[in-house]
Amino acid sequence: MLLLGGRSEIGLKVAERLAAGRTVLLAARRSADLAAEEARIRAAGAREVHRVEFDADDVTSHQQLLPDLFATHGPIAVVVVAFGILGDQARAEQDPAHAVAVVHTDYVAQISVLTVLANLLRSQGSGDLVIFSSVAGLRVRRANYVYGSAKAGLDGFASGLGDALHGSGVHLLLVRSGFVIGRMTEGMTPAPLSSTPDQVADAVVKALRKRRIRVWVPWALRPAYFVARLVPQGVWRRMPR
Repeated sequence: MLLLGGRSEIGLKVAERLAAGRTVLLAARRSADLAAEEARIRAAGAREVHRVEFDADDVTSHQQLLPDLFATHGPIAVVVVAFGILGDQARAEQDPAHAVAVVHTDYVAQISVLTVLANLLRSQGSGDLVIFSSVAGLRVRRANYVYGSAKAGLDGFASGLGDALHGSGVHLLLVRSGFVIGRMTEGMTPAPLSSTPDQVADAVVKALRKRRIRVWVPWALRPAYFVARLVPQGVWRRMPR
């Protein structure tokens, strides 16, 4: 199993649930500092845990690093792409460099790794690929439109990629979660239908076992966002995060 985003709360929760008997690769920047994360995965029953130096924003490195990991540790049964940043909406509205940084990490870097991973898994002929979208991208709100626009792009890309991988032996799971109460959203008021990293991880593992291609967390978000598409723009404009 390969976790891209070795410090991600949700990614680590998923890894803990899938670790038993597996070799787990934890990939993140400053990988030497992942001792606590490695200990968690070992305690969950992993056969081996390896730390991998990975910079999501360095897109030029992906075409070398990821094939090397597959060559050294393959076949890789599960890849979880769990890196990303929320950013600061107010700052992004004034600082174009910050806006670009959010979109680069949450969209451009994702496209880079997913394109490489799709080709590697297709050549392997099997594997699960987990991608985290967000309901923030299904109808972008004024309150977080920079992050939301990146997630909108990622959701579309992942949906198309899943169709492209159909019949290849590779299974793509697109996770559409709402507000997740955790480190990334610390200090923010939880939105309705919020969830925790544990709840998201449980839903991901269940969806993998059932070979689903989409999962909403919580499930009630799906009908809620069907209705949300009908809300007049003047009302939607005032919706909170």
